[in-house]
Amino acid sequence: MMRLIRQERARRAAEAERDRVTRDAERIRARCQTLAGFVREAWHVVEPSSEYTHGWHIDAICAHLEAVTDGRINRLLINVPPGTMKSLLTSVLWPAWEWGPIGRPSLRYLTSSYTEKYVKRDSRRMRDLVTSEWYQSLWPEVSLVRAGEASFANTRTGNREGVPFASLTGGRGDRVIIDDPHSTETAESEAERLNTIRIFRESVPTRLNDPKTSAIIVIMQRLHEGDVSGEIMKLGLGYEHLMLPMEFEPDRACHTAIGFTDPRHEDGELLFPERFPREVVERDKIPMGSYAVAGQFQQRPAPRSGGMFQRGDFEIVDAVPSNVRRCRAWDFAATAEKPGKQPDWTVGLRMAWANGTFYVEDVRRDRWSPGDVERNLKNTASQDGLQVTIRIPEDPGAAGKADAATKVKLLAGHNIKVVRPTGDKATRAKPASAQAEAGNVKLVRGKWNDTFLDEVCSFPNAQHDDQVDAFADALNELALGSSFTLDNI
Repeated sequence: MMRLIRQERARRAAEAERDRVTRDAERIRARCQTLAGFVREAWHVVEPSSEYTHGWHIDAICAHLEAVTDGRINRLLINVPPGTMKSLLTSVLWPAWEWGPIGRPSLRYLTSSYTEKYVKRDSRRMRDLVTSEWYQSLWPEVSLVRAGEASFANTRTGNREGVPFASLTGGRGDRVIIDDPHSTETAESEAERLNTIRIFRESVPTRLNDPKTSAIIVIMQRLHEGDVSGEIMKLGLGYEHLMLPMEFEPDRACHTAIGFTDPRHEDGELLFPERFPREVVERDKIPMGSYAVAGQFQQRPAPRSGGMFQRGDFEIVDAVPSNVRRCRAWDFAATAEKPGKQPDWTVGLRMAWANGTFYVEDVRRDRWSPGDVERNLKNTASQDGLQVTIRIPEDPGAAGKADAATKVKLLAGHNIKVVRPTGDKATRAKPASAQAEAGNVKLVRGKWNDTFLDEVCSFPNAQHDDQVDAFADALNELALGSSFTLDNI
């Protein structure tokens, strides 16, 4: 009985909606001639349980997508923070707008994201919008003949195909929409990031129906200096770039070729205060940390004063307290040089710990030959004294074990820790980043200070990270050997 009642209620609601749309069809169609107007009118269909909240950035994104529709732009890069409706606007509402209100149902879309989950999510949302009572009452000529979870087609030869970005080797489109090609979990992994870049460079240009007129739209938050956005800008690929940070930075104000200028004027002025007011933004900054805030909020994958480490976090002192524990951590350069890249450095960093504060006391850094490495390793150990723990890495494989064994024998009589690195470099550096941000890391004044800060504060985007590796290893060794653990750092 209850099921029949619910069915009747649903039938009456649908009938009421059809009557409302029929009475108001002319006004709705007129308003939907702009994408921003379509967004407002269609909102109750795509988000029936949420009230629409407008922000000026929605108009900006819509204006640039309209410029793709009318042919003024065929390469568009949009960098905006998460939660600002980027996927809904670009992957759901815009294609439905082009099919219906603009009368171009023959357009074909190839859509992609880093995970199949989001590919299917946005395909379903567009499919449900196009097949809704509201849409069909207004644009009945757009009817579907195939309606899968990740792809569908209409009776006017238009279609939408959705694939994970890693599988972007088949299918073509009049519009190729790439929504977040990188995952926040893997963008700091060099192997994952470079694979994504390779797919973007090698596969995306061949996925267009018409090489001259078909469009590519990339919309994403910045996650790394070497992400897809960074590659687009580095190579000068001719993308119109709409860049809208969460907090306005006057020296980075966005201007585009269609006449758009970021309307904000005050440093720090918020992008979408109607949804992300100041107290919410400040609250979210705390767990994210400065590096994630710089990329995901500000669309520059390193803060103005640094990346995972900021210069202002390091106080320079002239001496360390007494009764400290010390560790000298080494990071050895690979013996083979890589073409097109400057050789790495061998680094030995000595750190002291006392009363909850870590002191970087000395950094030895040079491009030594294997023989010079052994000589400097032994001489530095004798200068440091037997009370300083020496930590050296063990590379994977038999050669790594043999090399480590040779160094242990060379340093006979010293307290030596041999540790095989696990996890990527950024993960291993996070405890050091957290301690530096908390003000618990100080540098002893020395000629090496500037070189150390330049490299550390550019990590993970700098060409070299040898000092960062040694810094992180020394801090982790002292932390694990004290009342600290890596879980509470």
